[in-house]
Amino acid sequence: MSDIIGLVFISIGLFFDVIGCLGLVRLPDVYNRLQASTKCVTLGTCSILFGTFLVVGFTAAGFKALMCMAFLILTSPVAAHAIARGAHRAGVKLCKDSVVDEYAKDKEGEA
Repeated sequence: MSDIIGLVFISIGLFFDVIGCLGLVRLPDVYNRLQASTKCVTLGTCSILFGTFLVVGFTAAGFKALMCMAFLILTSPVAAHAIARGAHRAGVKLCKDSVVDEYAKDKEGEA
């Protein structure tokens, strides 16, 4: 039974990863692409890793999958924020259809 549930999680994860990759190709600027990669690919990869844990069980590979999930959840949003902030400071323009620019409120020397 856990094998079937694990395969369902893996399938859902593959779906989210494909949608995230499609967003990387289709979205107009670096900020929207970061949104797609951070949200979809993080959820998809964590789902794949959780499905792997359910399939292999409480083995060394299962614990490694759980550790990778935790590492991915902690580091992916931080990395995306750092890339977006660096791109904004470097002068990469937003898409012409963007309506909000929260980074514009920050000055160069402030938090």
